[in-house]
Amino acid sequence: MNKLNLLAAATALALLAGPTFAAEPAAQKPMTFFVTSAPMDGGNLVGLAGADAHCQGLATAVGAGNHKWRAYLSTQGAGAVNARDRIGKGPWVNAKGVEVAANLSQLHGDTLEEARVGNRIYFTTALTEHGKEVNGHDDAIDVVEKGQVNRHDILTGSTREGRAFTDAADHTCKNWTSNNEGSAQLGHHNRVAWNSAHASRNCSADGLKSTGSGGLFYCFAAD
Repeated sequence: MNKLNLLAAATALALLAGPTFAAEPAAQKPMTFFVTSAPMDGGNLVGLAGADAHCQGLATAVGAGNHKWRAYLSTQGAGAVNARDRIGKGPWVNAKGVEVAANLSQLHGDTLEEARVGNRIYFTTALTEHGKEVNGHDDAIDVVEKGQVNRHDILTGSTREGRAFTDAADHTCKNWTSNNEGSAQLGHHNRVAWNSAHASRNCSADGLKSTGSGGLFYCFAAD
């Protein structure tokens, strides 16, 4: 076959194959998880309903209000609520489209293997609804140099399994209605104990600040 015939054959194959297009980038998954960018009134979140409304309002402000947003918070006493029972089944992704957990089991390390590997909630993925990092202990130098406040202690009121405490101590700022007396269980958004690390000094804004908290909490899309 001469060169002209080869060229004709190649042209015919190209026509049969049809036009080629550059591959389009995959669409980013919509946000279904964030850390609140703004606090409320210390540990007084006006109960679970107030905390949920805060999540919904912050999400709506950035165009993500089409989800049913729920605060990751437990309550105590009669009719106690487990945080893990309020947030849907996953998967959950942050404002940059990064998946932080595929489901409840992975989120909480329910199996031995999941507990060993852990979820993907840490300093660079536990972002606000604006896609911004929250000041944490891992950036202590930056915090000191810029006069910023360490806010890595996140309000949860929960055990590491994502459940309510059953002892007599207050772990939820009186079920999220106190900005003074009581205490809150806090998680570290930049460490392994993302949902249950230690208690706050009290429930005031200053008391939370003194233990490294800005009174922020996690929000999950429950639908």
